[in-house]
Amino acid sequence: MRLWLTKMFIGERQIILCIDETGDKKKGKSTDCVTRQYIGNLGKTENGIVSVNAYGVVDGMTYPLIFQIFKPENRLQSGDKYKTKPQIAVEIIQQIQEMGFKIKLVLADSLYGESGDVIRVLEKLNLEFIVAIRSNHGVLMSAGSRKRYNSWKAYEQKLSHRQTETRYLREIIFGQRRRLRYYQISKSNVPDPTGDESWYVMTNLSVDIHLNVAQLYSLRNWIEYGFKQVKNELGWADFRLTDYESIERWWEIIFSAYLLVSVQATYFHLEAEKLVSENLPNSSPDSSSFINASTTEFSQHREWETGMTWKSSLNNLRLIVQPYIFYHLLLPWLDVFNIPGMRRCFLKLIELMNGFRAFPIPFSIAS
Repeated sequence: MRLWLTKMFIGERQIILCIDETGDKKKGKSTDCVTRQYIGNLGKTENGIVSVNAYGVVDGMTYPLIFQIFKPENRLQSGDKYKTKPQIAVEIIQQIQEMGFKIKLVLADSLYGESGDVIRVLEKLNLEFIVAIRSNHGVLMSAGSRKRYNSWKAYEQKLSHRQTETRYLREIIFGQRRRLRYYQISKSNVPDPTGDESWYVMTNLSVDIHLNVAQLYSLRNWIEYGFKQVKNELGWADFRLTDYESIERWWEIIFSAYLLVSVQATYFHLEAEKLVSENLPNSSPDSSSFINASTTEFSQHREWETGMTWKSSLNNLRLIVQPYIFYHLLLPWLDVFNIPGMRRCFLKLIELMNGFRAFPIPFSIAS
């Protein structure tokens, strides 16, 4: 249902698909799929659980799509088949396309960029991609050919909540330029970086992406950073469950909450723009005019946040659900001490909260 709603929200717009894995440290061995393995969040091998996740980016908004557990060989159960993370990624990419999502570009880190399985399926599906590769990535070259580095060129890198910085990249050509192109990108604001101060990417984009490749690939880091925030706020790893089916249900709840906040965030953003435009002289009506007028009433709450971030949207939605939560916390006492007025007022307040609509849900979805 969540994916169906997501497809309804996106419609025929193309998505930038990001494939990434996330891991969390877990104690003991009683939980399914938990063992000593590389945990990306920690940057080292620890006892934990890992999943491969897919996200879609449309018009600057991230939609959580699919997650699938990675089952280590030493934790397989009866009927399980071992699949590597790249093999899981291949299944996810195929599933997303079969569901009717239109994929404009695929982004992934070096685990998938170095996988022949992933690259072959991307090319078979005629999908354009930018993937990270290792610095020692091997390319077949004809005898007498040489590898050469073009000159470093500057570009402007947009950074979240920070000023734009000048970064550098250069193309690496193996023999003659081919359909697959390779780039080295500086992580710092100086050209010719050393050590781990740069990363390498491979792409099959058919257009001249000389200065766009870094901006496009940086979306993957932006999504990865954003999901870390989501994990912490919504409790991705805070389950007290041992079987994977239950863990899967918990993660589906997290992805559903993630989608809810992301969808509402767009319209909180529009509402904030509307409030700004109303205070500007000679401002003209914009697309925010369809925002429900009642949203303005809710925004009068003293703790309402007018920011345009995902966290601001989450905090505002938490304010909306507070009366319902508090009512159920007090309900046992109201059963002991019957105060009809208090019960009636709480239910009225909850009714008002239920009328909140930042996002105008289409009739076909609501029905």
